[in-house]
Amino acid sequence: MSETPTSAPASRAGISRRRLFGAVGAGAALAGAGAVVGRVTAPGTDAGHAGTVPFRGAHQAGIVTPAQDRMHFVAFDVTTDDRDEMITLLRTWTEMAERMTAGREATEDGATGEGPYHPPTDTGEALDLDASQLTLTIGFGPSFFERFGLSARKPAALQDLPHFPADNLDPARSGGDIAIQACANDPQVAVHAVRNLARVAFGTASVRWSQLGFGRTSSTSTSQQTPRNLFGFKDGTNNLKAEDPAALAESVWVDADDDQPWLAGGTYLVARRIRMLIEQWDRAVLQEQEQVIGRTKREGAPLGKTGEFDELDLESKGPDGPFVPVDAHVRLASAQHLGGLKILRRGYNFTDGSDGFGHLDAGLFFIAFCRNPLEQFVPMQRELARRDALNEYIQHVGSAVFACPAGPAPGEYWGQALFEA
Repeated sequence: MSETPTSAPASRAGISRRRLFGAVGAGAALAGAGAVVGRVTAPGTDAGHAGTVPFRGAHQAGIVTPAQDRMHFVAFDVTTDDRDEMITLLRTWTEMAERMTAGREATEDGATGEGPYHPPTDTGEALDLDASQLTLTIGFGPSFFERFGLSARKPAALQDLPHFPADNLDPARSGGDIAIQACANDPQVAVHAVRNLARVAFGTASVRWSQLGFGRTSSTSTSQQTPRNLFGFKDGTNNLKAEDPAALAESVWVDADDDQPWLAGGTYLVARRIRMLIEQWDRAVLQEQEQVIGRTKREGAPLGKTGEFDELDLESKGPDGPFVPVDAHVRLASAQHLGGLKILRRGYNFTDGSDGFGHLDAGLFFIAFCRNPLEQFVPMQRELARRDALNEYIQHVGSAVFACPAGPAPGEYWGQALFEA
């Protein structure tokens, strides 16, 4: 890498479009969809996508950082019981992460390594590319604390998520001892970062599963426009924002008095791979789609309102009942409905080819950060799983939760407070 720094619709009724049409082949539904994984821009052509994000600070980067356009998420299984080996890897990862987020090669020797008869210590595919606002964020899963004598330091809130109705989880896409989230505005930069971290982990940790994401589905800053998901709706309009530190302190950042002092300033990461049943959705009429979501498709306005950021009104009614249906997704996920519960969303679209039956394997890789997943995400998801109209068009197929420590101070390695508490 280079050295550069820094109208209220009628109520939903009748047989659903999904049941009417059933599963059909993808055909040319998204012909050329693979193009979305290409480079977002040529290097240096868009200053808004270039530059660096500080690696060290009170909180890890990649949480409230304005969401970048691309993501590579990876979960590792630890393959050693040697505490010193694990700490050595964390030190190495920290050094490499700091270099790569600054736009430098992964190691001092870099792509040339120790000479022609040694493997290079940087894989080289990001040479000459800008840092593209790369952020790297680490988290530790519940199973990590079964090793290295850390069971007493496992936070009470760090538990595998319960089974929710209609979950169809694939164990091969769930769980993990350690997670690293790489976000950047160039997919090659994000993939390069994960590739190099995985390479040096050999013998200490191995990749359990990973996920590429394109097109952010949330805005984490007021400076960003609301993006759209693969169903074509604006996603995350009422998301928490970096410019509201009080709300973040209440709903995202762990306090020293919450449980484990080592996690103070950190947060919890919830990951859910959500398969979208694209073919069924694409055959649903517009009215059906809007009633399911609870917003207009073009403007993103709550039903019964005209503007995207108009306040969600759960009480007003039209001739056919509430403007926002009682089973609409936005109603059930709203803080108004959930007694004030909020989470910070940071998800991405994904398209991973087809499923072998001619249907697109595509959807939302949902990522959320919260102060306590058992008190925030779990009740929210239980309510959604119980009666969300959107469940007819989606399926949760992967799940994981991780505790993300605070940002590393100068000279510290990732997770140092956990090992030295």
